[in-house]
Amino acid sequence: MSILKKLLLLTLFIFLLDTFKINTYATPNTNNQSPVKIAVFLLDTDELFLSYFSESLRNIQKENVNKVEFTLFDSNRNQGTENDNITKALDQGFDLFVIEPVTFKVEELRNIFDMINQRNVPFILLTSPSRQVSNFVKEYPRTVIIGGDDEQSGIMQGKLLINEWNSNKTYIDHNKDNIMQYVLLKGLSSDPATSIRSKYPIQTLNEAGIKTQELFSNSCNWDKNCARDTIESIILTQNGKTEVIIANSDDMAVGAVEALQKYGYNTGNKSKYIPVVGVGGLPEATELIKQGSMTGTVIQNPADYANAVYSIGMNIVSGKTPLIGTNYKFDDTGNTVRIPYKEYSKQS
Repeated sequence: MSILKKLLLLTLFIFLLDTFKINTYATPNTNNQSPVKIAVFLLDTDELFLSYFSESLRNIQKENVNKVEFTLFDSNRNQGTENDNITKALDQGFDLFVIEPVTFKVEELRNIFDMINQRNVPFILLTSPSRQVSNFVKEYPRTVIIGGDDEQSGIMQGKLLINEWNSNKTYIDHNKDNIMQYVLLKGLSSDPATSIRSKYPIQTLNEAGIKTQELFSNSCNWDKNCARDTIESIILTQNGKTEVIIANSDDMAVGAVEALQKYGYNTGNKSKYIPVVGVGGLPEATELIKQGSMTGTVIQNPADYANAVYSIGMNIVSGKTPLIGTNYKFDDTGNTVRIPYKEYSKQS
């Protein structure tokens, strides 16, 4: 064979190899006639934040007819139920999975993630970012994490309470001991966000020179009804000792305000006002803040989460790099996008 023919064959081989190169993030959905099918597995679709997140996904679908189709699965706060939903969905031709885990134990997630990976389905993980989770997810190269900066949210809650204490200490410090006595409403005990959101408000207050004392805490698993029942019980048993209520989420903050108002608190009388702060920026919470019935929250719009899922997800399914054409950035883990928070109060 002549040298010229060998060169021509080599050139053709290189061209074909480049043409059929497989992107490391996804096998592209090249069917332009059908929408991208995305399965979304959520902790509890009745939770306020997740209900608004779900609504935002549906709005995105309406605005992008024939481009994307979301199917929601409710895990009912049970990892076994979520695993069953994922297993069934693997046979339904979805292009992408979006998963909010119920558990945060790596060993419990590995089997189901391996199963998804073996079926060549990319997935987005909705979770509170942690170094352990980020490192674990790196075993699945076509996976992106979307979550919040929970340390930032806790610090901002602390700042809201510092402003409230400095402005209205005469009314807040019931026993005049110069110590902020508080009740803490916690999220899911296994969720890394819970410990972080519980730690940093108090640390921020203490660093500002405000002494604190925890009167009571309860793990309410992000649930409004549990928070309402907890605060109602405290009102009936603690005889006015509670000066501040810190909730890990707006769902629980709203429940706390409902309990307070049942017994005449937070209805306009400064002498019967107990500051309540939450996280999330839900419409129910922001409306209570506008009314003066709740002190403040740290906003993380459910629509922002939904838009991130859509933009990043469509890139992955199309075979593009996840963040191309977006304003999102990975943090130092290289696989996690953090949706930022901002403070919200009546003054802001």
